[in-house]
Formats: sequence, C-alpha cells, structure tokens
Amino acid sequence: MSILKSAIISSLGTDATFEGRNYPGSVDYCTAPRGKFADAARAMKKVHALLVAEWATDETPFGRGFGVFACYRWGPEYLIVKTALPADDPIFPSISDKFVPASRFERQMKSLMGVVPVGHSDTRPWIKFEDWPEDAWPLRKSFDASKKMARVDGRYKWIRAAGEGVYEIPVGPVHAGIIEPGHFRFQAVGEDIINLEERLGYVHKGIEKRFESLSWHDGARLAGRVSGDTTVAHSLAYCMALESMTGCAVPPRAQWLRALFLERERIANHLGDIGAICNDAAFALMLYQMMRLKEMLLRTNHKLFGHRFIMDRTIPGGVSADIDTEGTGSILAEMDALLKEFERLVVIYDENSSLEDRVRETGILIPDKARQLCVVGIVARGSGLNLDCRTQNPFPPYDRLNVKAPVLISGDVHARAWVRVEEVRESIRIIREILEGLPSGETTSETVIPAPDTSGFSAVEGWRGEIVYWLQAGPMGEVNRCMVRDPSSVNWLGLEQAVHGNIVPDFPVCNKSFNASYSGNDL
Repeated sequence: MSILKSAIISSLGTDATFEGRNYPGSVDYCTAPRGKFADAARAMKKVHALLVAEWATDETPFGRGFGVFACYRWGPEYLIVKTALPADDPIFPSISDKFVPASRFERQMKSLMGVVPVGHSDTRPWIKFEDWPEDAWPLRKSFDASKKMARVDGRYKWIRAAGEGVYEIPVGPVHAGIIEPGHFRFQAVGEDIINLEERLGYVHKGIEKRFESLSWHDGARLAGRVSGDTTVAHSLAYCMALESMTGCAVPPRAQWLRALFLERERIANHLGDIGAICNDAAFALMLYQMMRLKEMLLRTNHKLFGHRFIMDRTIPGGVSADIDTEGTGSILAEMDALLKEFERLVVIYDENSSLEDRVRETGILIPDKARQLCVVGIVARGSGLNLDCRTQNPFPPYDRLNVKAPVLISGDVHARAWVRVEEVRESIRIIREILEGLPSGETTSETVIPAPDTSGFSAVEGWRGEIVYWLQAGPMGEVNRCMVRDPSSVNWLGLEQAVHGNIVPDFPVCNKSFNASYSGNDL
C-alpha cells in the first residue's frame, strides 16, 4: 500500500472511500465527507506530502452539486481527495493553514466557481478581478459566457507595510519589455526589499471554460496554447490524461517522438533563459550567443516538424509528425555542434567575476521554504528538492532513459541558472539516446470518447517543471471539466519570498531566474 493511501486510511478510516472512475489506476483516488477534507490535508502534511493542486467542479449535469479536489504528492505517489458540496451550500474547510499554495488555489476556486473556503484568511479575488460582479462565477454551468458582464466599482486591497523610511514601488502591469502583464508592489527601505506582492490575472482568457465547448481532439490544440513556450508539454499532459481515460495504447514510436519533442523544447527554453539571466546582469554577449543557439534549434524544428515550437504535433493517440533517417542524422549533427559551442559559453559564464557577483547569493529560496511553497521544476531543483516527473513518474520512453536530474542546494539565481546548464547537457544526451533507440512502426492510434463520469490525471515534466492536467467527462461523454496546473501557479509564490532582503535593482535577475509564466498562471 502506498504511503499516502495508508496515511489517509489511518486518519479517516471508513470515511475515506477508495473507489470511482479515475484513471490511471496508479493514481489513488478517494472521496471523503466535507467535514473530513481538512483532516485529510492534515494527514498528508504529517507524511511530508506536497500539495500539487486544488480545484473545484460543477457537477450539476450529473444531478449533484459541486466537487472540491486536492491532489497530493510524495515522491512517485499521487493521491486525489474529493469532497462533495451541495449546490445550495457550497462551502468547505480551507486547507490553506496547512499548505501555503492552497491560499491562491482556494481564492481562485471561490472567484471562478463560487465555492467558499471556510477559515481562509484572505478573501480577495484571484484571477477574477474586483470589478466583476460578486455573483459572476465563470466556471459554473449556469454562467452565460456569451453575455457581457456588468462592471462594478471595486478596488484591490494591497498589503501595506508601515514604518520609518518604508516606501512603495509599483511595477506594471504594463512593462518596458515585450512581456506579458503582471503587477508587482514592492515595499522597501532604501534599496532593500522588505516585501513583494504579486497581482496577476491580466491575461486571463477563460481557457478552462473554453475546454468545455470543444471536442476532446480539439482540446489538445487548446492545451498547446495555454503557455506558448511550453506547447509540447501542455499538449502532452492533456493527451496523456485523455488516453488514460479511454485506455488508448499509444504506439511506441509515437512515445519516443513525444520525448524527442519535449527535450528539444526544454533545451530551447533553457538556452533562452540562461542568456536572459545574463542580460539582466548586464552581460549582453551571453544573451546574443545563447539566442543564436536557440534559433538554430527552432529552425531545425521548423524544417523537420513544420513548426518552430513543434505546436500541434502531439495529438491524442500519438503524434502528427515523424522523422526519417536524414532527419535523424541532421539532429545528431546539430547536437554535436550545439554541445561544443554551449560548453565554450558555459566556461565564459563560469569564469566571469562580475556576473558571479550578481547571481551568487542573490534571490535565495532556501530548501525549507521551497518545500513549504511546494515549488516544482527548476526552482525546486535549485533549492534542494529532487522533483522530476521523468525520474519519479516515468512514462515511456523515460522509464528506459535513466534521466539524471541536477539538484543544487544554494537556492540562488546561480543555482537556478546552473540547473538549466546541467539540464541542457542531459537533454542533449537524452536526444541522442532517443534517436539511437527510436523504434519503427505507427505514429498514431485510434482514440474514442471517454465513458461518462470518468476522469483522467497526468503529470508531465515540462521545462519549467511539473505540469498537471485533470479531465472529467460529462453525462454524454463530453468535456465537463479540464483543470490545468502550470508550474508557475506555485513557482510565482517562490519569487515573492526569494526577493526578501535583496536590493530593488536585483529584482529583474531574480525574476528572470524563475521565469514564471503569466499565461500559464492566469488561464
């Protein structure tokens, strides 16, 4: 029996029911009474589990009320706890006092689904803006998205700091660079930052609502646009959740090609980030050189797969692009050239003393804080947490590739940059192994409509970190709910904490070392 399942049974006893139609079967799924939802969270905390996500569903099409879900992780194990809420009394006990990320998850659930976390200390909206009507809950089935909402008078109540010499610096939501909008409020004394509060939601697009009006196949295309720089990983996570619900057997060749796409996406984004971190420390040479290498990969993607970012090439049942012998040779030669140039640039990075002064001991997120915030991916591995779905929850072909995930403990800008350096090296090795072992055969298999009232879960290691999808089929087999949890949903919390005690001019390089997605968070 898994550690998480054992902990739930020990805490809730017969109140925990392990049944239901959630797939894959390797993910434990239980239901608990509303009054025991917080007890389940307490049991998870005792065994040092991490909170992966928390979300709500409108299940009125089934003749039920609302569902509230929490997903926990411990090493390779995942467990989902569900509690049911009556339609006329959609309240549930908050778990934000036990898991920090639940604070924003629950604010968002209240804003978009209208379920109320009792005991939550922060009642401000999240993602939903304060000038929306209080009773406008876009994820409810009763919400008419075709009608324009009335605008009400509302103001966001920012956290304030007081004291001699304390002043506030508002940044955004419109920024000087060509980036997405986000609002940051700093409180500082002199140049020292004593607090940072983020306000996001400016690129809320109603993506989770949009899934409900699409076919299962078209949903994969939308998933690939949740966060455009992570199109492969998001579409793959969606497809894997759907395939688990339908029992679809993806051909081995398609599985290996998916991994090839995923690793190429990882390399391209890491190269861009390493250059951008250096640029924010006034070392522009590295930006130009890293972007040159990134451009080389993107052009090869376009030549071989028809799209610079390999968008829409991962589809339900397999892939829509293949590679021939000539293409395989082209990528292998590219990897040789890339690694040679990359290693020369890494030496320049490592031996530049002025750059070292800017990135070392800057923006530190200590391991204990990283665990409290349940951060993932490059942020987690830069702060001592060995979290990587490719090693702990490997799907084919990762179960045969022996991925080595780099982990550092300093938690500073340099650590997050160096994790990227090591991952570029490892991804080059993985791509070589993929191409050497690429099996022959078909690249797609038939997919069917999921059975009504079934759900599917998946976790994929994107280049930022763990991406989670949870799908639920409606009474006619349609999309009833698609929950998306981008790595940025938890990693934004890490940025707020990492800047404490740093000087204001170091915020850009701290921010870039996290490089959290606005679009992936705002949905």
